[in-house]
Amino acid sequence: MPSRSHAPVDGTRTDRTDPRIDRADRTDRADHTDPAPAGGAPAGGPPADPPPVGPLRAVLTRDALTRLLLGWAGVGVLTLAAPGPGLPSLALALVLAGIVAIIVVAAGGVVRQAEALAHRLGDPYGTLVLTLSIVVIEVVLIAAVMLGPGEHATIARDSVMAVSMIIMNLVLGLCLLVGGLRHGDLAVQRVGASAYMVMLVALSALAFALPALLDAGGSYSPVQAAVVGGATVLVYAVFLARQMGAQAGDFQEAAPGTGAPSPASGTAADTDADADSDAPTPLGETLAAHRTELFARTALLIVTVLPIVLLSHHMAGLLDEGLARLGAPAALGGVLIALIVFTPESLTSVRAALAGETQRVVNLCHGALVSTLALTIPTVLMIGLVTGNPVVLAESPANLLLLAVTLAVAAISAAAPRVTAIHGAVHLLLFGVYALALFS
Repeated sequence: MPSRSHAPVDGTRTDRTDPRIDRADRTDRADHTDPAPAGGAPAGGPPADPPPVGPLRAVLTRDALTRLLLGWAGVGVLTLAAPGPGLPSLALALVLAGIVAIIVVAAGGVVRQAEALAHRLGDPYGTLVLTLSIVVIEVVLIAAVMLGPGEHATIARDSVMAVSMIIMNLVLGLCLLVGGLRHGDLAVQRVGASAYMVMLVALSALAFALPALLDAGGSYSPVQAAVVGGATVLVYAVFLARQMGAQAGDFQEAAPGTGAPSPASGTAADTDADADSDAPTPLGETLAAHRTELFARTALLIVTVLPIVLLSHHMAGLLDEGLARLGAPAALGGVLIALIVFTPESLTSVRAALAGETQRVVNLCHGALVSTLALTIPTVLMIGLVTGNPVVLAESPANLLLLAVTLAVAAISAAAPRVTAIHGAVHLLLFGVYALALFS
C-alpha cells in the first residue's frame, strides 16, 4: 500500500481530502514551530518594531515640555521679583544672563517645533514655517525694546543690520566652509537663489539706503513709511505665492554640479517614472494625513513663543542699563537680539551643510533675511506710526559698503555652477570686518 506522503502522477494531493490527516499535519507543524517571545517576534528572528507612538506623545516630549515649563517659570519668577535697573552690577549681569539663557532655551523649543513642521511639510513650506517663527520672535524682541524706557530710535536698524551680517556672512560662510570641506563642490538652485538675491538687494536698499537720501535724520515720513511698508509686504506676498506655487521646484535641492532641479524635486523636467516615485507628497494630503500632529505642534509652538514675549519686556530695561554701565556701543543691543533670535536656526543651517543639503542652507539663510526685511521693517514702521516713536533706518557709509559687498559676493556665489569652501571663507572675512567696524 503506497505511503500517504506520495502524490499521484497528476499532481493532486489526495491526502488533503482526509480531514484527520490535515489536522495531524497542522499539529505536527505547530509542534516544530519556535515559540514567539513576549515581544511578539519569532525566536532567532529580527527584533520586533516598537509599538507606534501616538501623535500627541510624539509632540509632547520631555524636551518640549521642559523648555515650555522653563520659559513660564522664568516669567513667574521675574513677575514676582520685578528686578529694577538699580541692581548692583554683578546682580544685573546675572539676571540679564538668566533672562537671555531662558529666552534662548525657549527659542530653541520654538525652532524644534518649526523644524518638525518643516520636516513634515517639506520644502519650501517647511523652511518658510521655520523662518517665519524666527521673525516673530525677532519682532517681539525689537518691539519690546522700542516700547521700553529710554531712546531706541535705531534698535530696528541695528538689529536687522546685525541679522544681515550674522546670517549672510557668519552663518552662510561657516556653512559653505564646512560643507565644502566635507562634500567638495556644492550646488544650489540658481533660479531660486537668484530670486532670493533680487529680493535682498531691493529690500536692503529700501531699508538702509533710501531713508538717508530722503531725510537728513535717516527716517521715513509717515506717508513714505506707509507706502514703503505696504509695498514691501505686497512684494513679499508675491514672492511667497510663487515660492509655494509654480516655482516651488526652484527652491528644492539641485542635482550635484548642475544648479538644476534634482530628480526628486518633482519639476516638469522629471521623467514620469521619477515623478511617480520621488515627487513630494502634495500639501493637502500631508495636512489631511497628519492633522492632529500639525495642530499639536503649532499650538505648542505658540505657547512656547508667549514666554519669550513676556521675558523680552523685562530684558529691555535691564539691557539698556547694562550697556550704559559698560559704555558699549548702542548697536551692540541689536547684535544681542540677533544672536538670541538666530542662534537656533544657525545651528540648523550648519547641520544641513554637514548633511550636504546646500539648497536648504540657502533657503534658511537667504529666506530668513528676506523675511526679516519684508516683515520686521514694515512692522517696526507701523509701530512707529501708531506710537509716534521715531524709527531711524539709515545706515552708516561703512555698514552700507559692507552690506553691498556681502550681497555682491552672495550673488556671485549663487550664479556660480559650483560653490566651494573659498566662497565661505570670503563671507567669514566680511563678518570679521563688520565686527571690527562695530567697535571702532
